[in-house]
Order: sequence, then structure tokens, then C-alpha cells
Amino acid sequence: MPLLVYLSAFIRVYPWFSLIHSVKFPIPHSLCPSMPGETRPILKLALPLIIGQLGQMLLGVADTVIVARVGVLDVAALAFSNVLFHVPLVFGIGVLTCISVRTANARGANDTAAARAAGLNGFWLSLGLGLVLFALMAALTPNLRWFGQPADVTARAPMFYLILMASLIPALAGIGLKNHADAMNRPWPPFWIFLGGVGLNVVLAIAMVFGKFGLPALGLEGAGWATLIARWAMVAAMLVWLRGCRSLSGWVPERWFARPEIAALKHLLVIGLPASLQMLCEVGAFTTAGLLVGRFGTDALASHQIALTCAATAFMVPLGLSMALTVRIGEAYGAGELSRLRPIALSGWALAFAFTFLSGGTFLLAGESWSRLFVTDPNVIRLSASLLVIVGVFQIFDGIQVASAAMLRGLHDVRLPALLGFVSYWLVGLPVAAWLAFGLNLGPRGVWWGLASGLAAAALVLTPRLWRKTRECPSHSM
Repeated sequence: MPLLVYLSAFIRVYPWFSLIHSVKFPIPHSLCPSMPGETRPILKLALPLIIGQLGQMLLGVADTVIVARVGVLDVAALAFSNVLFHVPLVFGIGVLTCISVRTANARGANDTAAARAAGLNGFWLSLGLGLVLFALMAALTPNLRWFGQPADVTARAPMFYLILMASLIPALAGIGLKNHADAMNRPWPPFWIFLGGVGLNVVLAIAMVFGKFGLPALGLEGAGWATLIARWAMVAAMLVWLRGCRSLSGWVPERWFARPEIAALKHLLVIGLPASLQMLCEVGAFTTAGLLVGRFGTDALASHQIALTCAATAFMVPLGLSMALTVRIGEAYGAGELSRLRPIALSGWALAFAFTFLSGGTFLLAGESWSRLFVTDPNVIRLSASLLVIVGVFQIFDGIQVASAAMLRGLHDVRLPALLGFVSYWLVGLPVAAWLAFGLNLGPRGVWWGLASGLAAAALVLTPRLWRKTRECPSHSM
């Protein structure tokens, strides 16, 4: 969903949102005396993160538009490779949330040494993780046919696939550096650096795909090289900025390539691995749902893709918000300011509700209009519009669960939430989806109602857990 829709609508409802804070709820005021004060810094930090997440979505759209001029086969190979790329990327993003948590804790405790250590060890973790994931995904290259795609697609994809997987290394390194900067409450410079990287990628893709500016026309592979170069450029720009930023002097490593501490790396993984598994449970559930929908034919799969694209784009807003919430609650936890935890949690839930209420209402009221932006086939429009109604219904559940999970990470509570995520998506959501789709003959709508039940289950178990943790959470030493 376009960012301007969110911003313009939020401006209209913000006076009402402020009024909500003044209304007396059954919850005693002593539990949330500073909620308005917490809302403003959360929004200030979240805005560039939200815009950045939406910008990353535009990168895939731009590549698709450029490669589409080469041919249908190249677009299919690009789409197939991007689907496979998304899985290790999501896993890596989940692992690297540990950098935000550790840096925010250190900043809250005013511990510059711990912040520098989190940045240095996090950077090495991101590089090492990128190398390992690249090696694992590269090993699949000779066996792409295992994924059941058309033979001409799997024959066209290998070189682009390898180049794209190589870009995992700079992609994760850039995310690791950005997480460190975001947790230091400096989100805007990384935002501009990453936005510049997106622009560089588009220019390079046009030049390398079609052979502009004296470069050879590389077709699909040119798009891969453009992405790889742009991502390394973003890493270089982040390192230069972090090294030269005076306001962060003392909070970032003096030497980014100094030897890492093995014990510190393990400490980061204690938080990062469960967080990544929780994210993979959700992504894997949506991927499996696509396989279930595929059983109902081409129109159903096309409708599913439209609904998924809209849902994923809308999700970038609560995802960016959740990143800010991890930082804010992590700072308070690191500082031992436990009285701030519940105000932050309440503000986070309120903001997630406000954003997802707007997006959900848009899908409920204008699902057919969104569908017409993608296709002209009346059957696909009708079915995708009905799926977008379901997307509209589960928006609030989705926003609340991702906000709750993010704040629990800031409190170092990751293992049980990961298990609860698995139960919600794989033991509730997918079985319900299969039962509704095939048992009750609801087809694709049944699959999406199953996904909605999984998201609702996640929200219903994670929200009360966060409420308990903000009451019982003891102070700790960094």
C-alpha cells in the first residue's frame, strides 16, 4: 500500500489517537502515565524504518519491470530465484535482530564498551552468516529442478540465482550495520544510504541489462550484478558514515575488522536464532499456503499472488514499527527503567492498531480496486477481492502479534515466543486452512481464513505474555 495513503490517513486520525490517551480506561493510570511521551519517540524512530521497508519492496518491483522488457522467460527465472532468495534472507534478518537488542540494551545502560562490542561482533556475525547461507544456497544450484518449476525456467535461472545468492553477504552485512545505527537512534542516515542503494541498483540494472553507457547487454544476469554491486556499495557507505559520525564517537568500533569475540557471538545467537525461527514459521506458513492454493488452478494462484503482494506491502508498516519498538523497550530494559516498559507496550499496541486499522479498512472497502491494478481478468479480480477482505480482517491481528514479538525480543524473551509462533502457524493456522479449503470446500478463501486464524492465535498468546513480562521483568546487568 502506498506510504502516502498511510501518512495522510494517519494525519487525519492522529487527533483522535491523541484523544484516546486522555480517555480513562479500566487500566489504572499509574500503569501508563507517560504513554503520550512514549508514542512520540516511537513514531520518530519508526518513520524512517517504515519508509525504508517500503523502499525495499520497490526494489523487487523495479527489477521485475526492467527484466520484463527482456522476455517472459527471464521474468519467470527472476521470480523463481527471488522466491528462493527470500527464505535465507528472512532467516538472516531474524538472526540479526540480536544486534538491535544488544545495542539498545547497551545504550540504555550508557555502556559504550558494550555498544561497541555489539556493533563489532554483530558485523562479523552478519558477514559469517551471509557466507554460510550463500554456500548452502549455492549448493542447490545443480538441483533447481527439485522445486518443480518448468524445465526452461530452471535452465535459465542458475547464473542469476548464484549472483543473487552472493548478494546475501552484503545484504546481511548492511542490515547488521543498519540495526546497530537504528538502535543508537540514528535511523535517518542509514535510510538515505539504503535509498541511495536502491536508486543505484535501478540505474545499474538498466545499464547492465540493456547495455547502456558502453556496458555489455547482460540481460537477466545484468540485474543480478547490479544488485550485488549496489548492496556492497551500501555496506561501504554505512562503514564510512559510522566511522565519521561524530555524534556516535565512542559508541561504534574504532576498527570494524578487528577480531571478534567468540563468546560474544554465541551470546548474540542466543537471541538471534529463536527470533529467526519465529519469523521463518510465519513466512513458511504463507509459502505453504501458496502451495495449497495452487491446487485450485491458475486463477486461484494468480489471485493468491495479488492478495499476498498487497498483504506483504501493508505488513512493511507494522514491521518497521516493530523494529522501533525493539529499540525503545530494549533501551528501557537496559537502563533498568522498568516503569517505562508498560507505557512502551501500550503505545506500541496502540500504534500497531492505528496503522493496521487503516490498512484493513482499505482492503475491506477497496479490495476490487486494488485487484484491478494488477489484472484485468474478471474472475481473478473477483476472487482476489474476496481474499483481500480476509486480509483486511486479519490486519489488526498481524500488527499486534509482530509488535508483541518485537517487544519481547527487546526483553530477551525469544525461546517460548518462537515455540508459540510454531504452534500458532503450523499447528493452528495451516491445519485450519487445509480443513476449510478441502474439508468444507471453501477453496482459496479457506486457505486464507486459516492463515487469519494462525495470526489471531499468535496475537492472542503473545500479547498477554508481553503484558506479564512487563510486570514481572527483573532488572539485569549488561
